[in-house]
Amino acid sequence: MTTKAAPGLRVAELAAQLGVRPDTIRYYERAGLLAPPPRTPSGYRLYPADAVERVGFIQGCQRLGLRLREIADLLSVRDTGVCPCEPAEGLLRRRIDDIDDELARLTALRAELVDTLAGLPSGRCPDVSPGEWCPPNDQSEGRCE
Repeated sequence: MTTKAAPGLRVAELAAQLGVRPDTIRYYERAGLLAPPPRTPSGYRLYPADAVERVGFIQGCQRLGLRLREIADLLSVRDTGVCPCEPAEGLLRRRIDDIDDELARLTALRAELVDTLAGLPSGRCPDVSPGEWCPPNDQSEGRCE
């Protein structure tokens, strides 16, 4: 007697195809990004073949820096059969703005670090009292705060 193999991929098989851990797949399911799949009589999850493409989409969105809630929104639009391009455009534009803000913050931080480095004494570092950052004469010159 032969038994027909159940259609679908077990969580470990799906994870292996995508190069992720099975816990990642389970997490996506708990987060609502993947619909709970049917289970075998012994309780194993059996994901449909299209779950490979869906998880690939999720991973691609994460690489772009989208948050899981944003990815869920795109997936919900996509699941209706409507093209998610318009909402995706808005999300990506906001992500670019976030990156621009972060670059500006990092550029300012870099400049501050360069200034601090330039203000360090050259040669032997003078001794300081415990709990102080700079020798007393440097504090009066405004070089240390």
